[in-house]
Amino acid sequence: MTLNVAVQMDPIDRINIAGDSTFALLLEAQKRGHKLSYYTPDRLALVGGTAFTTAQALTVKDAAGDHFTLGEDVRTELSAFDVILLRQDPPFDLAYITTTHILERVHPKTLVVNDPASVRNAPEKILVTEFPDLMPPTLVTRDRSEIQLFRKEHGDVVMKPLYGHGGASVFRVQPEDQNFGSLFDIFTTTWREPWVIQKFLPEVAKGDKRIILVDGVYAGAVNRVPAADDLRSNMVRGGRAEQAELTPREKEICARIGPTLKKLGLLFVGIDVIGDYLTEINVTSPTGIRAIAKTGGPDVAAAVWDAIETKRG
Repeated sequence: MTLNVAVQMDPIDRINIAGDSTFALLLEAQKRGHKLSYYTPDRLALVGGTAFTTAQALTVKDAAGDHFTLGEDVRTELSAFDVILLRQDPPFDLAYITTTHILERVHPKTLVVNDPASVRNAPEKILVTEFPDLMPPTLVTRDRSEIQLFRKEHGDVVMKPLYGHGGASVFRVQPEDQNFGSLFDIFTTTWREPWVIQKFLPEVAKGDKRIILVDGVYAGAVNRVPAADDLRSNMVRGGRAEQAELTPREKEICARIGPTLKKLGLLFVGIDVIGDYLTEINVTSPTGIRAIAKTGGPDVAAAVWDAIETKRG
């Protein structure tokens, strides 16, 4: 089977291929003989009811600084592709949401991974609230009195933007913390949306586990251990990757959420687990494929393409 595959992503010349999951997916697709095309979200167009992009033929190579070659611009109907990988990174803003509306015009005849309507309707820090018994105590609000009630009940908390990503602007607020007022002011003036307040989990010192599910089934995991002087375990923030196996609790979490992810067409998902708690369900542009492989885990890129080929077969 040879598929005509397009990838909608951020500028390919700026990615760090050592840890980039999109690049891992492209390498695997090329290995299987699929035809690759590349475009950035700003090159989408909706003409009447027909979706177009200006794309370039793409070849990739696992060599830093020499990792891609692009062909000429070709204006193409999105429906001409068999598969579109929706892989630009957040911020999950109105520009991102608009691309999901355009991609909906061709899905599922053209398979968009992940389903654009589900990506739009299930941002990472919202979808997780469908499973409150799996989560740590969590509040979504921008109301100061609600936050004060939550802090009074739970003491040590973490504050983060609802649509943040990559560990940016994540703060620990301890009981009687004199920085709270200033943080509240900063959050209020920086983000119009509510933000997330969660009970602080001291188990984060042992790691924040990224678990990948493919079509609702466990496919691999990596434990991300934060640096000694940082709350955040994201590898772009200095976290250290360690080999990981699933605990019984993590298997339970996967079993619980897997059918929902499959039903929503969320084929490639990365969940975050700290201790016994599910903290996020990442659906926009999940990472972790290369870290899992480098720490001796399974080939998640192959699992993703096996699932895609099955759906297109």
